[in-house]
Amino acid sequence: MSRSLVAVTLLAGLTASAAAEPLAGYDRLTVAAPHRPAPLAASLWYPLGTPTYRGIVGENAVFEGTEAYVGAAIAKGRFPLVLLSHGSGGNMDNLSWLSAQLAAHGAMVLAVNHPGSTTGDSSPRRSIRLSERAADLTAALDAILADPAFAPHVDAARIASLGFSLGGATALNLAGARLDRQAYRDYCARLGDRAADCVFFAKGGVDLAALPADWERDMRDARIAAAVAVDPGMSYTITPDSIAAMTLPVLLVNLGDETRWPAIDVSAAGSDLVARLPDASYAAVAPGNHFTFLAECKPEAPALLIAEGEDPICDEPAGTDRARAHAEIADLIAAFLGLDAEAPPATTN
Repeated sequence: MSRSLVAVTLLAGLTASAAAEPLAGYDRLTVAAPHRPAPLAASLWYPLGTPTYRGIVGENAVFEGTEAYVGAAIAKGRFPLVLLSHGSGGNMDNLSWLSAQLAAHGAMVLAVNHPGSTTGDSSPRRSIRLSERAADLTAALDAILADPAFAPHVDAARIASLGFSLGGATALNLAGARLDRQAYRDYCARLGDRAADCVFFAKGGVDLAALPADWERDMRDARIAAAVAVDPGMSYTITPDSIAAMTLPVLLVNLGDETRWPAIDVSAAGSDLVARLPDASYAAVAPGNHFTFLAECKPEAPALLIAEGEDPICDEPAGTDRARAHAEIADLIAAFLGLDAEAPPATTN
């Protein structure tokens, strides 16, 4: 049953620039993952101790980047740790806006690029291997808890999984959600072209009748104490018994209202996952759409995307302010995880 139902509307009077937040510390990591043929690229954002030099993370021809102090010392103390999973075709740096804002709220944020499902390396046949995504974050968690520079700063009782889109499914996998292959086949047959994930897999020739057996594998990591899923994929296919067993607190967030994609709708109008989880909170952030969660676009980005024949990831409903939406989302997550009361004092120079 849903613990709370919150409709979040972006008000014109809100000020929400990420630049107004104190800069976080940032570092790159390499994670050994036994289930992968090569190490994983990972990043860590954290409350700032001693500043170093400023760098910009995630900037490219389409997206604005996020400033951080690269390689800076971490603030004194122990902090909640958030494991962050990007969506299909996305990457950890494109979500730097969120990592930085959560670090400003007093959290450490550990993210990875999921091989076969990340920018420049996104294959339908590899993206469908969902258990590998969850295993990526478990490996990253193992690594950070063994790292002498960062392990002493992790509050091991406050580790949460967080993901967007297909990454939302990953976050729920880590929290105990198991998937049903037949339920996914039925879902794709029922929604057809309205299910962007099914269309993506079909374009890659994925045979839904031959989904890998470990698709239904239990990927629960007992160290996860809470989960956040934003526009999560696969919510129609989670087994009822695993839903009933997910007693940890879960925050589900949908983007948009009438523009919401059916495939990621967890409300009563969609999979109704929010009502079926034992301890779920729900928020709808509008106006906006699925792409609102991505980094802020540069002014010239829409024309560039059209010229390249890419998805309209910078197009949004009238009245949408992506920066304001980002601040709302970060604040929702921070409040759910209880971060604000324990945020360290800002250190700048």
